Amino acid sequence: MDNRYKAKLGISIGDTNGIGPEVIVKTLSDQRILNFCTPVLYASAGLLNKVRKALSAEHFHYQQVDSAQALLPRKVNLISCWDNDLELAPGTPTAASGKASLDSLLAASRDLKAGLLDGLVTAPINKDNIQAEAFRFPGHTEFLTSYFDAPESLMLLVSEDLRVATVTGHMPLKDVPAKLSIELLISKLTILLESLKKDFGIRKPRIAVLGLNPHAGEQGLLGREELEIIRPAVLQMKERGHLVFGPYPADGFFGMRQYRQVDAVLAIYHDQGLIPFKTLAFENGVNYTAGLPVVRTSPDHGTAYDIAAKHLAQETSFREALFLACDIIKKRQEAQLPAL
Repeated sequence: MDNRYKAKLGISIGDTNGIGPEVIVKTLSDQRILNFCTPVLYASAGLLNKVRKALSAEHFHYQQVDSAQALLPRKVNLISCWDNDLELAPGTPTAASGKASLDSLLAASRDLKAGLLDGLVTAPINKDNIQAEAFRFPGHTEFLTSYFDAPESLMLLVSEDLRVATVTGHMPLKDVPAKLSIELLISKLTILLESLKKDFGIRKPRIAVLGLNPHAGEQGLLGREELEIIRPAVLQMKERGHLVFGPYPADGFFGMRQYRQVDAVLAIYHDQGLIPFKTLAFENGVNYTAGLPVVRTSPDHGTAYDIAAKHLAQETSFREALFLACDIIKKRQEAQLPAL
């Protein structure tokens, strides 16, 4: 019998008119998942039954429980977040689907904050229809950073052989240069280094930093951010004994596959990092929020309304998000054990 501890993983349902419920049910239809964790779904029986029926997912089973204090081991647990029969409109974001996604996220986050869960895996939300009094944020990352009182966090995209973080997240491109500072880069690099050590078990991480401008500014000809902000931040980190290199021109860096020579890449803005990452690892990539006191992962795709309810959604990224959360929880627990 396997007596190893199984992480209690909260799962927020995401936008109910997107592919979140589908990839969750497909993932949890594989009973072997229960060998690694105790999944806790925050949704409703009516929704899960509709999805199970639509997918003919005969191997998907769950047990409804009253609270996260009454979880059943070796079962998919359901904590109900709404009583009404939620009307679905697959492929169309609605006020109801936005409210359901928020209700699920808030309930899971509360239980995680209370210490009743070990981690959280979030299905994709719609950043527009989820907006409410309790959610005035551009996305999950910013909400969770605020909710768990973290001074700073870092979006870190993870696959088997590639990790890409971003200095700035969900903000207009025109605002990025003004946001940059030596202090911000050092803060993000510090979070990344600590996460690589604590969450991924890399003792001496190597990090490559990208430039903001084409050709990394071409010695100031195409912009001075590299000379005045990025390079000084890299040098300061080197002086502190860290293996931090750059800035590199983003196009050549990925084109020449230089990412294979480092443990992580720090991109300056969202699309600079996410376009190459999703090109190289879209099916199995995972979004991890580094810098939080809790563990949170998600698939690296969005709501994919265009294929909702067409039974075409691939669950690979969601499954990898679940496994990564388990791995990081285990590494954090092992790091707290006294040495023999």
